[in-house]
Order: sequence, then C-alpha cells, then structure tokens
Amino acid sequence: MKKVILKIGGMSCSACSYSIEKYLKKQNGIINVTVNLVLSQALIEYEDFLNIKDIEKFIEECGYKSLGLYNKYEDKNNYNKEKYSLIFFGILFIFILYVSMGHMIGIKSLPYLNMIKYPRNYSICLLVFSLIFLCYGKDIIKNGFKNLFHKTPNMDSLVTLGVLTCFIYSAFNTVLVFLGNHKYVEFLYFESISTIIFFIKLGRFIDNKSKEKTQEAIKDLVQITPQNALIKLQNKEKKITIDEVKKGDILLAKPGMKIAVDGIIIKGKTHLDESFITGEGIPSKKKKNDKVIAGSINIDGYIEYKALKIGKDSTISNIVSLVVEATNTKAPIAKLADKVSGIFVPGIITIAIITFLSYLILGFDFNEALISFVTVLVVACPCALGLATPLAIVISEGICAKNKILVKSSEIFEKACKIDTIVFDKTGTLTYGNLKISKIFNYSKYSEEKLINLVASLEEKSSHPIANAFKDYKNNNKLKLLNVKNFCSLEGIGLSGIINKKEIYVGNNKLFTKLKIKNKYKNIEDELTTNAHSIVYIIENKKVIGLVGIKDIIRTNVKKTVTNLKKQGINVVMLTGDNKNTAQIIAREIGINEIISNVLPEEKSSYIKKLLKNSKNVMMVGDGINDAPSLALANIGVSMNSATDIASNSSDIILLNDNLEKIISLLNISKKTIKNIKQNLFWAFFYNICMIPIAIGLLKPLNISMNPMIAGISMTFSSLTVILNALRLKKIKNE
Repeated sequence: MKKVILKIGGMSCSACSYSIEKYLKKQNGIINVTVNLVLSQALIEYEDFLNIKDIEKFIEECGYKSLGLYNKYEDKNNYNKEKYSLIFFGILFIFILYVSMGHMIGIKSLPYLNMIKYPRNYSICLLVFSLIFLCYGKDIIKNGFKNLFHKTPNMDSLVTLGVLTCFIYSAFNTVLVFLGNHKYVEFLYFESISTIIFFIKLGRFIDNKSKEKTQEAIKDLVQITPQNALIKLQNKEKKITIDEVKKGDILLAKPGMKIAVDGIIIKGKTHLDESFITGEGIPSKKKKNDKVIAGSINIDGYIEYKALKIGKDSTISNIVSLVVEATNTKAPIAKLADKVSGIFVPGIITIAIITFLSYLILGFDFNEALISFVTVLVVACPCALGLATPLAIVISEGICAKNKILVKSSEIFEKACKIDTIVFDKTGTLTYGNLKISKIFNYSKYSEEKLINLVASLEEKSSHPIANAFKDYKNNNKLKLLNVKNFCSLEGIGLSGIINKKEIYVGNNKLFTKLKIKNKYKNIEDELTTNAHSIVYIIENKKVIGLVGIKDIIRTNVKKTVTNLKKQGINVVMLTGDNKNTAQIIAREIGINEIISNVLPEEKSSYIKKLLKNSKNVMMVGDGINDAPSLALANIGVSMNSATDIASNSSDIILLNDNLEKIISLLNISKKTIKNIKQNLFWAFFYNICMIPIAIGLLKPLNISMNPMIAGISMTFSSLTVILNALRLKKIKNE
C-alpha cells in the first residue's frame, strides 16, 4: 500500500470534495480517499500496481484537476494577480451598477446610455460588460459544466446554470430590443450576472486568504530547517543547499548556525536550542555521540556532525507530514456535512426546476418564473456548509502544533470532547523515567561494581527506563560490558541470560514465582517500596545475589494536571507494572486515587478493554513498548515525544515537549473546536432554511422577495460569517 497527498484544482464546496471521494473510492486499487476542501488537497491510499499518473487520470475523469504532489516548501502567498483582478472588476462592477440602476436612486444617467432614450445603446453596453464578466468567471462555468457532465453537480454547477440562464434570456431580449420591441429593455438581467460572478470571486479571495492563515503552523515548522548547510570536504568548508546533503556527509555548525539535518556529533561540544521541539527555553548540552535535530540553533560551540536523516526522513519533515496528513483526515461531523452537500446540490437543482414550472403552471409570466429559478440556484450555493467543518479543523490543527501537540487525525477533536477516563502509565510518563540507583544490597562474593555490571550487561539490550539507571552507572564507572548469551526479555518480569557460564536473572519479585524459589528479602523490599523505590533482584543460578533499589522523579506540573482533570470530572487512573506500595506512594503525591499495579503488558490491554466495555471513553497516556497495545486500544492514545517508536506509532497524539499539562490544552482546544463547528453548521443550515423559501417566492405576500443580484451578495456574506466565526478559534491562547 502507498500513500500520496495531491493538490486538487477546481473545488469550490463540500459537494466537490464528496464527489471526488465517492468517485475515486469506486476505482480499482484505491483503498481510501480523504479530500480537504480548505487546503485543496487529497490524501489517497492506493495499491502498489497503481501510480500517481493513474490517480491523476481518475481525478480528471471526475471533473477536477490534479496540481501535482503537495510541496511543503511551496510559496502560498501569490495573491497579487487575484487581488489586482478583483480591484479591476470591482471598478467595472460599480460602473455596471451605475449604468443599470443609477436612475432608480435619482443618479443622472450617462449620455447616450439612458435606458429609456437609448435602449439599444444601453442593452449593447450591458451585454458587452456581462461577456467580460463571463470571461472573468470562465473557471467557474467550465468547472460547473464539467461536474454536471460527470453527474457530480457542485456549487459551480448551480452558479453556471443560473448565470447562463440569465445571460441567454437577457441576450434574447436584447435582440428583441434591436428589432424595435423597446419594452424588453425592462427584462435585462446582465447586472445580475456581473454581481453573482464578482461576489463569488470576492468570496473565494477572502476564503483563500483565510485558508492561508490556517496553515501558519505548518509554515513555521517548514521554516525551522535552514535551506543551506556547511559541509566538510577534504578539510575544507563548502556551502551547499539542503537538497545536496547526502546521508553520511560530515557537516559543520558554528555558533549561531542552525543544524541542517538530523545527525550525530562526531567532534566538538556545544549547547543547542531545541525549544521548537521541546518547548524548553534552556539550551541542551551536546557532546560527541549525541544526536542533533535539524532546525536546532547552535549557541556557543563548534561541532562536526554526520548526516543520518535527510529530506523526508528528518524529524521536522515527519512532523510536518503528520500535521498535513491530520488536516487531510475527517472527523465524523465533517463526513456528515460532506454527505449532506452531496445530496443538497442535486436537490436544489430539482427545487429550482419545480419552482420554475410551478410559476408557469400558476399563470405567472415567463420572466418572473425565470428570475425565481435563477435566484434559488444562486442563493442555495453550499459554500458556507463546505467551509463549516474543515476550516475550524485546520485552524485547530495549527493551534495544537504551536502548543507542541502533534495530532495525527482530525477525528481526535471530536473524540477528545467525550473523554471521561484518562489512564496514565507511571514510569516515563508520570515520572521522568530518569531512574537512578539509590540502594544496593550485595549478597554475593562479587564487588559492588562487578555485581552491578552483571545487571548492566543484560540491561544494555533493553529499552526500559530501568535499564538507563544501570547504563548510567556503567558509564560513570567506566565498566566494560560482559558477554551475554541466550538473552531473553521476560515481559512484565525482567531479563535473563548466560554470563560466564552462569544463568543470571534480573527483575521484579515475580522472578520468584517463575523460578519457583522462596523470597527471603520481602522485608527489605517493603522498606524500599515504602520510600518509592522500584526493586530489581539479581539472581544467579536460582540464588539471590543482590537487591537494588531504584528511584524515579515525578514530572513537573503532573500534580497540577491531575488536579485540573479531576475538576473537569475526568476519572484519572495510574496503570503500572510496579508493585503496589511504590505505585501508592507516587499516586498519593500526585493526587491519583485509583491505582492498578503489578500488571503485565497484556493485563494493561485487558484493563483498557474492560473500561471500553463499560462504555467509558478512554485516553491512554504512555511511553514504552509495553504501552503500545493499550495506546492502540484506547479511544485516544497519547505518547510522549521521548517514547519508543512503537509507542509513538500506536498513539493518536504525541506531546512534543513531554509536558502532560498539554493534555488540558488539547481538551480545551477540542471542546472549542467542536463548539465552533456546530455553530458554523447551524449558521450554514439556518441561512439556507431562511433564504430558499424567500428565493422561491413563498414570502411575497409579506412583501419579502429576492432577485439573483441580492442572492449573490447574501451567499457571499453567509460564507464570510462562517469564515469569521472559524477564525475566532485563533484566539485560543497557548497554555
């Protein structure tokens, strides 16, 4: 299976995105399609036997155009051409209104363009200007026809039917005027054509500017990495572009320079500002063999580093890709709006035709029937409905990115509003996982260093946070690792292996059950766990030769986070493989009342399943390999940025700065996002509910009516209302 993000041209409303999705999903080899109206992109998953040209052909077949692969470096600020065109046609539009309607408000007509005195001059003038506006709106008309032809009518189809009907009718009446029937000068609607096209163009210009603002976070991420790098070639420095960097190249970073690509330091030491990832203002100390991330700022030292991850494999590129992919996913509420639009447009065409025929049957003249037909088509364009959800989602994605919250799917916003239970892993999540050896009880003939080296040699092959305590001890004491044979990881228990022809086990008290030996050290274990230590037993040939107490540090702001979650009525649970006493001490300090301790990885999953079975909406927060199944099972899985790759891949959200307080920010953003979407949908539907009856003419007995020109203006203002409401989300403060 492959995945690609393509730019799509010709979309104007949610009916467009729905029709593209519907058509592409029918094609052989297309697995899934999600079209983002706001970003004009399509996220397409497809089988290996297809290629991008095949997919682009499918897109063209359904009436749209592929503009190529999404390019995160693309400049999206090229609005000058549209702006100047809009100014020119705005002036032209005002002139047309002056010619056609000036006399209605007492403004003196231009010489030789008076409707009564010079009907032919008047008619031909408006005809010419309407042709100019039809050329201005040729993209709308072309797209509208194409979608009608492909049986996927959209907003452009409604506009096309409306303006061309107006034009043909007015052009016919112009011919009658030239033949001497001057009364038909009263039945020209060229100004309506100009009004409709101008206000649609104006609306789209505003819409595009608004879309641009929603992508600021993505742009900020892209601009983090420099466009050039300094490479070392034969002891000489050479400036090259970022695209010229190859994996394995030796690059330089002097004070003030940015790290060009992800790599590892091979010479020198410095302090790096990594705040764009960590959110921490304090620079990180870096030395030989430490990894560096593209975009980090070199503060004070000179370093040489080897390029490890370049281009799309870099940390920033992966984050940008995840953010873009997330904006191209759809929440259930967005899918519903798209389906409604897909049915809505054909429905409106049907209503317009019924209105036209009803007027004729009821004895109204052709002119009135036609105007009502055009008004219904124009006023009901579902622009606002199409923007209601995706605009809010994209803005919120950007806010999350700025808050160092990486959301992989937009449906998370809808799920987050319903969360009532949050389950936290302990080590590496509620605590830093920076475990240190605090107590050593040596029951062997080995020296303390040799005893710990036995454990360190086994733990060197482990990624568990406990292993780091022994690795640090080994490094600080410059110990040489021992040869380990038959290494085995015992899930939820510990590790085993053969060292110097002796069977060594290290792990928690479950080793005694596994090895079927008696634990004579329970009192010491209880004393250590009372003081929040994690316990590691060292067993050689089924005999305890050592007991190590390891202590962890609780993360900053954890207590505040738990307190705020509880205030919101959310049940907070600690789920840990540690023993009950250790877990209780940590939980008591943090403020968590519900503790599930001594659990194996599969038991963690079982607990999440139990909560889900009891109709709980569960968020799981973890960082280790053993948390991955639980993260995948929960309604929302949250992993720390420092988590293992498996945990990160299994999660829906990554906290880029490992700050659990950002969970509060996420819940706040999600609630405001869904509230904003519901407001947008309400106003979009309310607008159509109010306007369509007026356009049909049902309120004419109350002297309330509408013509195509007013319909075009009101349609633009409905979209503007939704856009302005969605942009209010940008006021959500970073927390």
